[in-house]
Amino acid sequence: MRITHVSALAAAFVALGTATAVAEPNPADTPREAIARAYIDALVSHDASAVPFTPDATRIEVGFQTGYSGPQLTSDLTNGPQYRVIQGVRDLTMSESGDTVTTRYLLDTGIAGVRLTTVEIVETFVIPDDAIHFIEATITPVA
Repeated sequence: MRITHVSALAAAFVALGTATAVAEPNPADTPREAIARAYIDALVSHDASAVPFTPDATRIEVGFQTGYSGPQLTSDLTNGPQYRVIQGVRDLTMSESGDTVTTRYLLDTGIAGVRLTTVEIVETFVIPDDAIHFIEATITPVA
């Protein structure tokens, strides 16, 4: 099975359209779920101002480290070309256990309003003390 690596795909394109769907705030979210939802929203909105990271936060995507610090993750969400092809997020579900929130959602990518691919993302967030310390993402193509 071939894994589609969204960041590599995104880096190859310049976004020409705007994103249409986001992970809307939910008053039923726990504080940790709200932080994870803010991160997912920033993937689409490119506004990471509401996403708290610890200074030494890290992110692993499909086995590769893609995040090395909170400031770098914030900058990537706001300015990174790898996120510009994200058109929307849908079918978000979350679960929480201790300081860990696991999310599962579909992420649509494309250019100028034309969908290129949809992938399923499962991200595990470790969120101690009201800030993201670690993210691990797996990405699976959707047939």
